[in-house]
Order: sequence, then structure tokens, then C-alpha cells
Amino acid sequence: MVRRAASVDENQAEVVAAFRKMGCSVQPLHTVGQGCPDLLIGHLGVNRVVEVKDGKKPLGKRQLTPDQQTWHNQWRGEVDVAESVDDAVRLVRKWTGWQSDS
Repeated sequence: MVRRAASVDENQAEVVAAFRKMGCSVQPLHTVGQGCPDLLIGHLGVNRVVEVKDGKKPLGKRQLTPDQQTWHNQWRGEVDVAESVDDAVRLVRKWTGWQSDS
């Protein structure tokens, strides 16, 4: 089986930068394939997985692929989706109660 090169959403770099600005460690996972989420995020001793979708694309173009849907359905932990820097901020706040003036 020939594997396609993993695609990276255009906004992934800015989402990664936002997580790092908030003190998170970030390990890109997009090359794993098979529906695995794009990012492994560590913050305050807790690891999270995040699928990045480009929020600027039309709604139908930012849905999970069939492989991603399968992965999300079979994963027994938490997995989140971020479409923007605002989503990254929202997720860190949800996970940790982190607050910022910016």
C-alpha cells in the first residue's frame, strides 16, 4: 500500500504557536496518519490530542475524514478539534482554567 503524504492545514503553524505561547509543549503527529490527530499537547503535566481543521475552509471541507472519524470513535481518551487560535485559547482554558488578559 502506498501512503499519501500527510497534509497540514494552513492554520496549523499559528495554532501550534498559540499553544506554545500559553506554555504548552507541542509535538506534531500529522505524519502518523491513519486518522491520528495532528498534535500532542502537554500542559501542567497533562497530555491532550488535538485535531487541527482550517476554520477558513467551507464547513464541508473541514469535517473529519473517515480515518479521523474512526480514530476519534475508537479513542478511549479525550480528543479535541481546533480551527483557530481562539479555539486553542478556549481549549487551554477548558483543560486548565488558565486565564489571560490577551
